[in-house]
Formats: sequence, C-alpha cells, structure tokens
Amino acid sequence: MDACENHLLAISKVPANSGHSLHKGTPREAFIKTFLESHLPSNVAIGTGEIIDSNSRPGQKRNQYDIVIYKRSYPKLDFGGGISGFLVESVIATIEVKSYLDKAEFTNAAIAARNSKALKPNTISSFQTGYVPPGIINIVVSYDGPANMRTIHGWICGVYSSNAIKIEDLPLDGTRRIQTGSGAIDAVFVLGRGFMHFDNLPFGFVDDKIRAANPSMRWVMADTTSGNMLMLFLMLQGATANIEGKWLNAIPYLSTFQVAGIQWGA
Repeated sequence: MDACENHLLAISKVPANSGHSLHKGTPREAFIKTFLESHLPSNVAIGTGEIIDSNSRPGQKRNQYDIVIYKRSYPKLDFGGGISGFLVESVIATIEVKSYLDKAEFTNAAIAARNSKALKPNTISSFQTGYVPPGIINIVVSYDGPANMRTIHGWICGVYSSNAIKIEDLPLDGTRRIQTGSGAIDAVFVLGRGFMHFDNLPFGFVDDKIRAANPSMRWVMADTTSGNMLMLFLMLQGATANIEGKWLNAIPYLSTFQVAGIQWGA
C-alpha cells in the first residue's frame, strides 16, 4: 500500500504539466479510481455522478461526486458521458479528489457530504452481519495540502458552523459510537502527508481508555508520509465486507407515476 501511495504521487506529476485545472484534476481522479477498482471486492463498483433519493426530481440542482462506490446489485441511471445517477440506497461511499486541499475546497467537500447524508434511503431489511456504516461515508483524498493535519482539523468548526452542518457528539460506548455518523466529512487523506478521520471506526489507533480521558474527542489524525493508502483501503474494505439482507423499496420512487386507462378483469 505504501508503494501504491508513492506510485500515485509520482504519476500525479504528469497532469501537473497541464495548463487547465480540469485537465489536472480529471487524470488524478482516474488514478484513484484505478487503485480502488484494483483493490476493492467485486460486489461493489466505481462510478462518477449524482446521488438521488425518492424525493429528487429531474433537473433539480445536485452535487456531482468525483467517485461513487456503490453496490452492483442496485440499479443506476445512465445520464451519458460516463455520468450516472445513483440511488442513495446503493451508495456506500463517495470520494472527492483534490489536487490541492485548501479551506475553500474543504468547504465544498463538506457541503457535498452534508447533502449526501441528507438523502433518505428506502429499503426493506431482514438481517445484517458484520460492520455496517451508519450512512454514506464521505472521504476527501488530496495529492497535496497543508503541512500538517491539525490545520485541516482547525477548519472544521468554522466551516460546519457557517454551513449549518451538525457537529455530532460521539458516545463513549463502543457499539453506539460506531453507529453514530459524521455530520459531513468522514475522513481526509493527503497523500504523503497524513490522514484525519471521524472517530467512529471499528478499528484504529485510539482505545476506550484514551476516549474516557478525552470524552469530547471526535477526530483522530496523524502526520505521516506512509500508511495513508492502507488506512483508506481499510475504511472502504470494512464498509464493503458486511452481509446484509436488504433490498430496495422502489414504491416511494413511483409516487408521481400514473397510467391512464387501467382496467380490471376476471
């Protein structure tokens, strides 16, 4: 995984020679997408586009997500040009890919994350086993950014407050903690620099003793030149490795569907 991280950083220097920001960002998204497709299990797929729920309407303004990780067993809408509309019920995670992460880009990612979490899934469940995230996981991956993760952590309160994003309190109980979702961003990875994640993962470097001594803690971060891709992989692998008896309840999506001339017969 460290070799993959170094490889991504090395090949990202090629699009850096482009003169347009779009031409820099799109290849870098493709590099991350290739890494995910090569490493995640076959029960999930990788796409780009919008996320909808049963309240969404055609032409409504929506966020476009650089990378959407979704369950293959659910339908999607093909808008053309490689852009899709994903049912919120199918989405496991989104990833926003940044060439350079500054406060403005973090703000945009936080708003998009908040909007995805506000969508309402309609499913029918019979059972589940393994770790199931409390909602869509929203991740930011950047090729460059601040020198340390404390700077990114320092943006959270102001950005969340200015954009009506709830800052969740995390219970000390481990079971309840992993069932409590973030109000927006779940993790940030700056390749070759470090990572920061919301402290509701079923694994990590912080134990209950540290949490008891710091009951208000919500985030865990590290300034590290290695291990970032491994942490990203572990987050996504854990979120996709569960087994759920769950399927789409499509009826709410059909609330405006009407057909004239319905007849009955014996």
